Amino acid sequence: MQMKLRTRPLAVATLTLAIAGALVAPQAAHASAFQLKENSAKALGRAFAGSTAAGDDASVIVNNPAAMSMLKGNVFQADVTGINFSTKFKGNATDAQGRPISGGNGGDAGTTMPVPALYFATQVADKWHVGLGLTAPFGFKTEYDNDWKGRYNGIKSDFKSLDATLSVSYDVSDNFAIGVSGIAQKTSAELTSAINYNTVGLGLIQRAAAAGQISPLVARQLATTYATVVPPGSDGIARIKGDDWAYGWQVGGLWKITQNDRLALNYRSKIKHTLDGTGNFTMPSNVTAVLSNPAVGALLGTGQSPFTHTNGTAGFTTPAVATASFWHQDVKFGLGFDLSWTKWDSFQNLTVNYSNPNQPQTTEKYAWRNSWFVSAGGEYYVNDRLTLRGGVAVDSTPTYDDTRSPRVPDSTRKWLAFGVGYKATENFELNAGYAHIFVNKAHIGNALSSTNDRLVGENDDKGNLLSVSAKYQF
Repeated sequence: MQMKLRTRPLAVATLTLAIAGALVAPQAAHASAFQLKENSAKALGRAFAGSTAAGDDASVIVNNPAAMSMLKGNVFQADVTGINFSTKFKGNATDAQGRPISGGNGGDAGTTMPVPALYFATQVADKWHVGLGLTAPFGFKTEYDNDWKGRYNGIKSDFKSLDATLSVSYDVSDNFAIGVSGIAQKTSAELTSAINYNTVGLGLIQRAAAAGQISPLVARQLATTYATVVPPGSDGIARIKGDDWAYGWQVGGLWKITQNDRLALNYRSKIKHTLDGTGNFTMPSNVTAVLSNPAVGALLGTGQSPFTHTNGTAGFTTPAVATASFWHQDVKFGLGFDLSWTKWDSFQNLTVNYSNPNQPQTTEKYAWRNSWFVSAGGEYYVNDRLTLRGGVAVDSTPTYDDTRSPRVPDSTRKWLAFGVGYKATENFELNAGYAHIFVNKAHIGNALSSTNDRLVGENDDKGNLLSVSAKYQF
């Protein structure tokens, strides 16, 4: 097969787009997009209503540092939440030439994963508190079958952020406290997707013909020859890993409006990352033979060839979050509300830069929108030891049909939560919470892979959360 082109092949651009789609694409979780709210079994039991105002729970170290003013003495608390998430795709896929892509629907791409949280708070003076929290505020994992019809859009996605939060609060008066936090965050990603080598070569030929570098007749001949050597289904796998440390902050306030009513506000900053990644690629023997052809090799220019190990960097930002909470405390019950806003519109595009000069900068469009979380819930004190909880919530999605990806099969969610608390001793308390997540159909209207393979359909999602915690106060 002879290819007398005077330009780098489309394979180069296609490869870089494949990396862009896999390097740091975020994954869905159990709050909007890939946000995780699951840092407290007690708060989960009431659907996180009053999460920054209820007090008496060490998770306020990361949710609103000002509310540490309600923690007395020294508090040690450990929480773990099991997330069971199911997502199943149903729909169709076609390649850039409009041909159906073989494969099934990918099976259940969901998973079961633990989300831990660990807290320690101490009252260092009458008006001062200090706390340390170790949490996972963002993350998710999905994995479709390797040969599913949307494999060019994504196969495996494993994304997580881990935070270490140091918080300080000060009681300005008997009715008002403020708090600030410093946040150290490590974000990492491991992702895989298939590479459509058939479309890579055909796209190269089409681009050369459109640029007038070869005649239409030669283009047709080359396309026939290439399709014979590299037919549809001649796939490889791109496996990408990347991580980074970055830093942020938060500030909060707690007002005691009356003896029984509290209002809290908290703002968490965005955290900007530059993820450093590495990419490894596989290719079938027929594609290896094509790339080893001297006529093709001469077109690649000097330096590193495509589809070989490379380094890359990508800018990525975890979003800012603002939360307002209200809590009413009575003798036999407590009642709370939460309103939270997440600034997802900071995630508009994903741009990747490469160390390989044969791989130019690439950008993928996401165009996410800001989202809202609204919840109402409460607790009933059966006696001095036993507490029952319940709550409901609505969580909007930042994604929409035209740009939704099977990597982020997210849609608006509705929560129904229950919980129980038991005070075993004066100093030791156990809590458990459960929530079922009802998710609207996640319609995928036009998901395009890096090689313009089109996926159209919908994901059917659902989730269950089970959380337990132990708190020791002394």
